[in-house]
Amino acid sequence: MSISTLIPNATRIAHDLRLFGVHAGIEQRSAEALAASHHPLEYLRLVLEDEQTFRKERVSKMLSTRAKFRSDANLEEWDHTHERGLTKAQFRDVASLGFYKNRENLLIVGNTGTGKTHLAIALGKKFCAEGTGTQFFSVNLLFEECHAEKAAGRYLNSVRRMKRVQILILDDFGLRNYTHDEANVLMDFLEERYQKGSVILTSQVDPKGWSKLFEDPVIAEAITDRLTKPSRQLTLKGPSYRDKLKQKTG
Repeated sequence: MSISTLIPNATRIAHDLRLFGVHAGIEQRSAEALAASHHPLEYLRLVLEDEQTFRKERVSKMLSTRAKFRSDANLEEWDHTHERGLTKAQFRDVASLGFYKNRENLLIVGNTGTGKTHLAIALGKKFCAEGTGTQFFSVNLLFEECHAEKAAGRYLNSVRRMKRVQILILDDFGLRNYTHDEANVLMDFLEERYQKGSVILTSQVDPKGWSKLFEDPVIAEAITDRLTKPSRQLTLKGPSYRDKLKQKTG
């Protein structure tokens, strides 16, 4: 049977079996195999790798959409020429995602414009690329959503859903003081997730000052304890990176 007949039959079978990665690349892989005289097993390995890559990218895209990141950021875009008190060794360490493997939280602390949110989202994108479920929330919007869920009678379902999320990103924690109801919401989320996943949290306030954000010192201590034990902390310093970007565009 000629190659002109084999290719259409193979692509049809691949499509019927929902092997869309194989379907997309089989013609090119076949041409490469003929030109390089690949062993049949080498050809099979290549088309299976195409399918594996396709599925991984599809899952990554789906998880990124569900995560609802507020912007696009990648670890490769991190500008090491801008001094932020974060060494390349520290950056590589956190980019390896070891804190998640150790069931630790990651606390990213620093002044506005130092790249806290960028780093948090970039890490979240990497988790999605590796098939790890991630959810991004601005803390203030989280409380608004929970208020709406309570009004609709769906609050407990929201808490249980967050339990299943492996990486929870809480952005801009500590921009204001929180009410007793908001403290209880945060406690519910953290209690359900405690040592079952990791929290990536960005804040301009050092953890030592978190107790002042809540009315009740008891719940303040409980929230701080669940966020910091166990955890790793990165403290970003230096001038605002946004100012540097403005200078570049200017």
